[in-house]
Amino acid sequence: MPHAPQPAPAPQKKSAGRDLGAAIGVGVGLGAVIVASLFVVKAVFVGVIAVAVVVGLWELTTRLDERKGIKAPLVPLALGGAAMVVAGYARGAEGAWVAMALTTLAVLVWRMTAPPEGYLKDVTAGVFAAFYVPFLATFVAMLLKAEDGPWRVLTFLVLTVVSDTGAYAVGWRFGKRKLAPRISPGKTREGLLGAVAFSMAAGALCMQFLIDDGQWWQGLLLGLAVAASATLGDLGESMIKRDLGIKDMGTLLPGHGGIMDRLDSLLPTAPVVWLLLAIFVGTA
Repeated sequence: MPHAPQPAPAPQKKSAGRDLGAAIGVGVGLGAVIVASLFVVKAVFVGVIAVAVVVGLWELTTRLDERKGIKAPLVPLALGGAAMVVAGYARGAEGAWVAMALTTLAVLVWRMTAPPEGYLKDVTAGVFAAFYVPFLATFVAMLLKAEDGPWRVLTFLVLTVVSDTGAYAVGWRFGKRKLAPRISPGKTREGLLGAVAFSMAAGALCMQFLIDDGQWWQGLLLGLAVAASATLGDLGESMIKRDLGIKDMGTLLPGHGGIMDRLDSLLPTAPVVWLLLAIFVGTA
């Protein structure tokens, strides 16, 4: 007897891969805290950056130890990282570089208290962590230092979030061609175009209406640069997580992963925004 034809399987709906409700709730809550601290007292927001840096360093060093046996010294990294953010706000780029140098020295000396085996890989990871998390974060504090600093930081945050949102929305709906399948299989070229379009539109609006002496055409260039740096930052952390064999850096934020999973696109974007705004409208 011939077999009866089997019904075709029902097409599966695309999934975001995370708890979308929790992600939205946590995102709105974080946004409220950030905006409130940003426009109330600048020093409070500097404290928020420092706390995010310390938690991010804890997540990164913990995963390095768990997955690779690399023991980057957290204490000097945390103290130096917080000092780096404060120095960047108080003394600008010069203060940030001095704090970075002292943090590096502290990492080298602190690790000398342990056995010499693995010294080179531990301090190398420590210097990398100091640059990757707190040093890049100091550019957010340096954005805040300007007279219209809160609006510059808000522009930086809005453009990065809009870039990520555009990439997700367009990629989820229209994405077919993979952008970097070996690093991040979920990213598509269509999503990158969405990030560019959304970020450039938001950049034009932010530069025209939020930044003193800003022009809309400058916002187009700023948005394009943010889309590129945010995408590269996301791919960079994906590369790190693939090397470590993990999906998320932590579990602190439901629906998002850890703090580092939210900082991935923000950290490399901060110096890009600082530099372009310095060129377009100055640093005062």
